[in-house]
Amino acid sequence: MKQRILSVDIFRGLTIALMILVNTPGTWRAVYAPFLHAEWHGYTPTDLVFPFFLFIVGTSIVFAYRNKQPDASTYKKIGVRVLKLIGLGIFLGAFTVKWPFFEPFSEIRFPGVLQRIGVVFGIAALLYLHTNWKTLLGIAITLLLGYWVWMGFIPLDGQAPTFERAANNWANYIDLNVFGTHMYKDDYDPEGLLSTLPSIVTSILGIFTGMLLVSETKDKLRKMLLMGVGLLVLGTLWDFVFPINKALWTSSFVLVTAGWANLVLGLIYYITDVKGISFGSIFRYAGSNAITVYFLSSFVTSLFYQIQVGEGQSIHGWLFNTLYVHDFMALELSSLLYALSVMGFYLLVGWWMYRKGIFIKV
Repeated sequence: MKQRILSVDIFRGLTIALMILVNTPGTWRAVYAPFLHAEWHGYTPTDLVFPFFLFIVGTSIVFAYRNKQPDASTYKKIGVRVLKLIGLGIFLGAFTVKWPFFEPFSEIRFPGVLQRIGVVFGIAALLYLHTNWKTLLGIAITLLLGYWVWMGFIPLDGQAPTFERAANNWANYIDLNVFGTHMYKDDYDPEGLLSTLPSIVTSILGIFTGMLLVSETKDKLRKMLLMGVGLLVLGTLWDFVFPINKALWTSSFVLVTAGWANLVLGLIYYITDVKGISFGSIFRYAGSNAITVYFLSSFVTSLFYQIQVGEGQSIHGWLFNTLYVHDFMALELSSLLYALSVMGFYLLVGWWMYRKGIFIKV
């Protein structure tokens, strides 16, 4: 069997590219609906992006640790990576261009994308090293059902719990009481504490796909697609009683997004690994330094928003208004072209790093 499965690397890079695309529009005042998150319940294509990355984290764990022993050296590597990811995430949330280069402590956001990636990776890697697929499945089912029961049936301060954005929402309540002012919004955080539990299942489902890909079984593509359809159906049905919601990372959201991840990965697998068609190399290059490319894009974007080049205008604003805003073009299109340009630039950065043999393992 091949040492590398191209579709996994391409999927990882494609996901990072999409993360950059949806995070860097020219202006948030004019964004096409598919490139925005759902306001609360429901999901858009943009809501698939982050769970896709956690899914492929799980798949990649299988490739990275299937021949590793659960010993002190392995634990140390996992722990160091977790701490690096959390540290980088907190740095992104705290950095400012003004002296002393960090936000006031009370305004620093503690949760975040990289923080969640770090926590989920660490837990999923340890579970993979110490359990078999049956135990993993039991853990996944327990977490999803337990989260539903907790969120939907356990009273909160004498009130019936809710899935809405309200004070009697368990996820929001816990985040507010644990993190206080260190959150994305005053009343909730999309990468909060309680919602991290079901996000672990997103990576566990990715582990199952990874196990399938490294196995000697036949009909891998068919089984991957069947898993995708099955998860999509189950998640859609669960939506009737536990709404699909990214901010809460609901159990139905876990199943639906993992279903789509299997279908998209299956399509790429068919094109590249089954048919051997050259496809998506630029994404594979970015995927080889996925976290580095994502961190760099997030950091530079923060700088571009903060550094002023004129009266009330940032570098970001100047670039967008000077190069992309034209009378003959809809502002939404200008905004999208800016985001595509930023995405293209970082894909080229990933290509350059790959060609130079630069691989930064966070």
